[in-house]
Amino acid sequence: MNMNQNKIKKSNFTLILVATTLFVVVTSIIGIGFFRFYMNHFKETEDETRYQRYYALITEERKSSFWQSVYQGAYEAGVKENAYVEMLGSNLSTTYSREDLMRIAIDSGVDGIIVEADETKQMAELINEAVDAGIPVVTLYGDSTQSNRISFVGVGSYNLGREYGRQILQIAEEQEKDRVKVSVLVNSYTQNSSQNILCSGIQETVENANKSGTDIEITLVSVDNTNAFSVEESIRDIFMENELPDIIICLNELNTTCVYQAVVDYNKVGQVNILGYYDSETIIKAIDRNVIYATVSVDTEQMGQFCIDALTEYYDYGNTSQYFTADIAFIDKDNVSRYLGGGEDEE
Repeated sequence: MNMNQNKIKKSNFTLILVATTLFVVVTSIIGIGFFRFYMNHFKETEDETRYQRYYALITEERKSSFWQSVYQGAYEAGVKENAYVEMLGSNLSTTYSREDLMRIAIDSGVDGIIVEADETKQMAELINEAVDAGIPVVTLYGDSTQSNRISFVGVGSYNLGREYGRQILQIAEEQEKDRVKVSVLVNSYTQNSSQNILCSGIQETVENANKSGTDIEITLVSVDNTNAFSVEESIRDIFMENELPDIIICLNELNTTCVYQAVVDYNKVGQVNILGYYDSETIIKAIDRNVIYATVSVDTEQMGQFCIDALTEYYDYGNTSQYFTADIAFIDKDNVSRYLGGGEDEE
């Protein structure tokens, strides 16, 4: 009886394994087939315009205002260069990872890939495979330094870290405390060299420019950025601790929004200072209401444009700049009125 049961279990396991494998293969084939059709369609006709090239922009945060703005900048710059830019995955019914989308883009033979990369071996291998296939790759926001990508577009991570450091020192001076606890939210699921450089900028600025004598304790807190729910769970854990940090630094839009909401939900307004990332309408209003202390404004449309500039230069001249750095500015209670309602601003 036991032998029969074991055989049945093994048989069931084999069936499940085969079914799962077939599902993954079929789903990938459908995704590639659909994307090839979609790509060919837009190469031939979009408002009766025939585009010379087709570029795929790949990120897992396609719906955020940050990435929508980046895409808008890339799309508009692409049109001027007779290239169509697609936010890959937006029109697919199945949710794919960045790595899956890279595979689809490579197998579909796009003319260029713009990808939010990281320092994992798998990402580097996919980028190198694309380049070997004649597809230039630009890394965006997150880099893959060990790959053969043609260029990286981002912000000056070290300088941004220094700016966050100055904000920490300003808050410490205002609070006049002997000890200030700072939590920097970092992505736990990815290896990101830019994130590490930024944290170094924060640490060095606090150590070298602290004239108040305040004991500033900086801790890196891992956040599961797999999806919005996992982010909320990670941040909720912070607010369940006995001692809350005096300052929380967020390095992306989603974390900023979730921390802001948690401060409100747990009635901690005025007890926790938030240093955010990006200038969405929600974040700007939170600064105006004194819930968020300050945020960094990134010229996201410029980032998108730089990606197209890099690909255009590569096709025209065979090479391009290794790095493109987008403009940033800090928004706080002193200048937030310039950003409310989309008013004009001289940065």
